[in-house]
Amino acid sequence: MIYVSRTGNLRNRLRQHLTGNRASSVLHEQLVQLLDEQGAVATAQDIADWLGRCEVRWQETDNSEGAKEALVLALNPRFNRQVPKAR
Repeated sequence: MIYVSRTGNLRNRLRQHLTGNRASSVLHEQLVQLLDEQGAVATAQDIADWLGRCEVRWQETDNSEGAKEALVLALNPRFNRQVPKAR
């Protein structure tokens, strides 16, 4: 697990992650830091290639914020910066 997010339009959000540049999302910012550490400065194509190898899963819910918090706490995804406090 690398990232947990919520969105109203999954298709548009995935497109943003796969076609955006270094500053297009929090996921991109953190992925760029990882890729930059491995060598040359990561390009938009490097980011898209890396993300293209990832598996995407989703869950429909009436409580998106609660579901996101529960998943982040349970899975501790690598690229989620804000980890909710356990209740």
